[in-house]
Amino acid sequence: MPDDVLLRVEDLKKHFPVRGGVFSRPVGYVRSVDGVSFDIPRGKAFGLVGESGCGKTTTARLVLRLLEPTAGRVLFDGRDLNKMGREELRKMRREMQIIFQDPYASLNPRIPVEQIVGEALEVHGIAKGKAKHDRVIDLLEMVGLRPEQARRYPHEFSGGQRQRIGVARALALNPKLIVADEPVSALDVSIQSQIINLLEDLQKKLGLTYLFIAHDLSVVRHISDIVAVMYLGKIVELASENDLYENPLHPYSRALLSAVPIPDPMHRRERIVLEGDVPSPVNPPSGCRFHTRCPIAVDRCKTEEPGLRDLGGGHQVACHLATRQAASPAAS
Repeated sequence: MPDDVLLRVEDLKKHFPVRGGVFSRPVGYVRSVDGVSFDIPRGKAFGLVGESGCGKTTTARLVLRLLEPTAGRVLFDGRDLNKMGREELRKMRREMQIIFQDPYASLNPRIPVEQIVGEALEVHGIAKGKAKHDRVIDLLEMVGLRPEQARRYPHEFSGGQRQRIGVARALALNPKLIVADEPVSALDVSIQSQIINLLEDLQKKLGLTYLFIAHDLSVVRHISDIVAVMYLGKIVELASENDLYENPLHPYSRALLSAVPIPDPMHRRERIVLEGDVPSPVNPPSGCRFHTRCPIAVDRCKTEEPGLRDLGGGHQVACHLATRQAASPAAS
């Protein structure tokens, strides 16, 4: 594993059993994540995008080992998380933190902000008493909140302020990796940019590495250095941020990008509308999982599953028909 790679995911899978019958035996499996691999370099932001239900959040929970994988490995700083015992994993979690999607549901409404942010400091034996109080105040100021707000409760804050509290809590232990699970999707558009700018500033100041999960491609483009597109439990395209947005090679990526609005009334994109619904992850299609909705699918797509292949410059795509010269959804 190269020294510049902080997180490596290798062929990660998570299949949830579907139980039925009198004895509740497994009658099938939901293939939520089905063979995902990627690397996140140190100090970079890795964006993971796709429709709801494609497996993004499950991937994030597997990376943090909040869920046990069915197969595959997660290597953090060269160490295999799946081989760690309980105590070793607890120590490792100081270096890996998460920002949740809902800034209200993720905060305990019965305790003040100072206790919410400072709890991890006591749990890991880092600070108590005045040292903990001072650290909490520093964290609140770092995310744009005032010291006197430490005594307030979550319901006394706006949605954007609550998410800032979530960011402060994630920073409390000086982690190397932060998993941001759709951290702005529950916020007003006017507040989203403030939180994104805060995350960018913190990354530059603290040298953080992000796994940033979202379904809003414009948000992902703003913060990510590398972007992976997921569909039905698999990564179908992976490239640098500029390469993916300027020249998407997979038909699914092109369809997603065609739906991103352009903030100019004089320019319009040609919209690519996909037909049909997303297939069930319990019984995914044979061959390429996207072939049932793909506008360019051929017979080979129905029988042979494409693997990720590099078409140059680290731009990887899982499509039999993709070429480097594929057209992007340019404005017209």
